[in-house]
Amino acid sequence: MRHKTFDAAGGVIALAILALLPVIFSSGYLIGVLTVAAIYGIWAVSWDFMSGLTGRENFGHSLFIGVGAYAAGFLNTSFGFGPWWSLPAAMVMAVLFALLMGFPTLRLKGPYFALAMLSGAVIMQRLMLIFWEYTGGEEGISGIEPLLRSPLHFYWFVLAVLAVVTLLLVLLARSKWGLILRAIRGDEATCLAAGINITFYKIASLAISAAFAGLGGALYAHYQLQVSPQLFAVVTSITIITMVYVGGMASIYGAVGGALLLTLMTELLRDFGEWRLMIYSLILIAILFFLPNGFIAPAWKRLRERLAGETASNRRRVSAAAAASSQSHGIGGSATGRETA
Repeated sequence: MRHKTFDAAGGVIALAILALLPVIFSSGYLIGVLTVAAIYGIWAVSWDFMSGLTGRENFGHSLFIGVGAYAAGFLNTSFGFGPWWSLPAAMVMAVLFALLMGFPTLRLKGPYFALAMLSGAVIMQRLMLIFWEYTGGEEGISGIEPLLRSPLHFYWFVLAVLAVVTLLLVLLARSKWGLILRAIRGDEATCLAAGINITFYKIASLAISAAFAGLGGALYAHYQLQVSPQLFAVVTSITIITMVYVGGMASIYGAVGGALLLTLMTELLRDFGEWRLMIYSLILIAILFFLPNGFIAPAWKRLRERLAGETASNRRRVSAAAAASSQSHGIGGSATGRETA
């Protein structure tokens, strides 16, 4: 129970800091960086929920991101729907693609699921170029309306979405559902023998993951005011997976920290010019080599255990002091009573 209290307190403090940073520094550039970082956070937690918990790594997560972004673009520019309609529409379209891809691929063993999802993303990227008359080809779809006119208000909205999505997925991961997904990662054969419908849980978790990835794609489309086939690129999926590994696999909240850390680090290294990529790569390799379980989630767990230990120690000291004080007052009272008598 103490751990959950510390997690909640840590989440509230982190959310407050992220919300106040643009106000304190009054920087439009910082608002843009944090907005992109928050969107990457949504993509990272959505990937971690399915792939981190079940162990079925999805190398084609960009498929759902791109589908959500293009759904938002088409609805707004071609069909004239308001920008707010694109958010649920993007989630629905991403779920449909998840079901279409999940039923035939989640039964595959080994790395074949990851390769099949990767192929799906590559095929969609190619289709966006082939049907350029409708999709805009390499230039994509432009002229998408913003959700909110104020960049700061849009950032706060994206941050709120990130907080809600993370909370929902953390609760799911800590529920019976998450326990079953972790059991599937451990031993599918035992789960089947126990009568668990592992196909249902894997497809349902993929659909949930896709829904939030599509939501993030729609937010990205309304932030950039355009979409392009690059959203389906393999590098998008690899970037998200790297963020999750840095944050800590299967922790959900660690993926948010990984997304924020790597996005901010990329921007901070811009002053190094042509050395930026090499420095970034070396830092990334060092984190993955020396911290195979990730950086953000394990660091928070150690801090939480230390804080919880100090709190428990302080409580014991206070209780012992109170007991000693009570005992001394009792002895003194008895002595006073004898003297009076």
